[in-house]
Amino acid sequence: MTSSAPAITVRYLGGDQLHVRAGDHGMVLDQPVGAGGLDAGPTPTELFVASLAACVGFYAERFLRRHDLATEGLRVDADFRMSEDRPSRVSSIEMRVRLPEGFPEARREALSRVVERCTVHNSIVRTPDVSVALEESRRVA
Repeated sequence: MTSSAPAITVRYLGGDQLHVRAGDHGMVLDQPVGAGGLDAGPTPTELFVASLAACVGFYAERFLRRHDLATEGLRVDADFRMSEDRPSRVSSIEMRVRLPEGFPEARREALSRVVERCTVHNSIVRTPDVSVALEESRRVA
């Protein structure tokens, strides 16, 4: 899976801030002020939940366009709870897909099946193998 350029790079900026680079896109992640950060961006956990909500939204949008249905007003709201025991983790995620006005009731079940099969959802339900390797940094001349 290793290529010449990593798919995603996370660099430490200072304090609790990290800069995430995915392809040509970047964003700052941070912690809330109450947790010692500056709240300069979402937390990694919020980004995790956001990626699931965005994936559901993408699949919903594609379904609507494929069936020539309105997309205006489509929205995904997500709430999550952290576990109270160890290890620290998200214990539940509740998503609500807000459908465009006039969405046909006859299409509801099909849309539900589609969004529940988004890539991020599949990756949570069928957990990927994850490995972490520690490597020494190399100075760039």
